Amino acid sequence: MLRNTENSWGAPAKAFHWIMAALILAQIGLGWTAASWRLSPLKLNLFVWHKSLGVLILALVAFRVLWRLGNPAPGLPADTPRWERRAAGLSHGLLYALMIAMPVTGWIINSAANVPFSVFWLVPLPAIVGPSKAVEHLAALAHVTLFVLLALALVAHIGAALRHHYIKRNNVLARMLPGKATNP
Repeated sequence: MLRNTENSWGAPAKAFHWIMAALILAQIGLGWTAASWRLSPLKLNLFVWHKSLGVLILALVAFRVLWRLGNPAPGLPADTPRWERRAAGLSHGLLYALMIAMPVTGWIINSAANVPFSVFWLVPLPAIVGPSKAVEHLAALAHVTLFVLLALALVAHIGAALRHHYIKRNNVLARMLPGKATNP
């Protein structure tokens, strides 16, 4: 099943979800490791991987949003309270915003630091701001703040999925699992 239905996510939506989840988890590990590693060629390579995956995530978010515009999300269970529907919509909107803002602030940090960068060592990425220590510092502060927000949003997202599965016992989590086609 390619397209989303009223009751289930299509294969492309599931693929976007799980690939991006894996990339975001990799980003957390790479970013943390690269930032704390001593200055060395390995540290520089870790940052190239971190920045490259960030650009990949930014591109995938664009494709994911385009896919989502043509494939509305399955509905929530009928007994879902209004406050929970609003919270779900707001949290998903926040996750999308963070998946865009994190790579953009990283790109600004790199540009303001005046560090030449090529995605996966192959494709040069143009600077989006001029060299500026002040802008670099502000963007780095924003990047870390956004990371904290992303971590909190992910905990809430995962917690909500587990709540739906184990406490409410509905199919909200099951319908996003790879290979699963669910009925209402």
